[in-house]
Amino acid sequence: MDFKFKSKKMKKICSDKSKMDREWGTYNAKKLQIRINQIKAADSLEVLFTLPGARCHQLKGNRDNQFAVDLKHPFRLIFEPYHDPVPLKEDGGFDTAKITDILLLEVRDYHD
Repeated sequence: MDFKFKSKKMKKICSDKSKMDREWGTYNAKKLQIRINQIKAADSLEVLFTLPGARCHQLKGNRDNQFAVDLKHPFRLIFEPYHDPVPLKEDGGFDTAKITDILLLEVRDYHD
């Protein structure tokens, strides 16, 4: 899959392991790098739902157009489809098999 970073700051941090370690801790930095590599290797968003330990899931409420994958609890990598228009199924839900480009938004505990 293709992906972009929402901010220059996040792109800069994610391109430097020591910056990732400082920003999110060593374990989260390692998990984040794994998740980014998994995203690169995936053909579509649908694949992320099948990865052991990633626990890819669609968010709810005011984040219902976003998805997340697990890092170290309670942190998640949050992203959204980066298509115009976003591929949808007939029932209005996301067609995850056709989502091949995402926007990486942030790393955080969205439960706060």
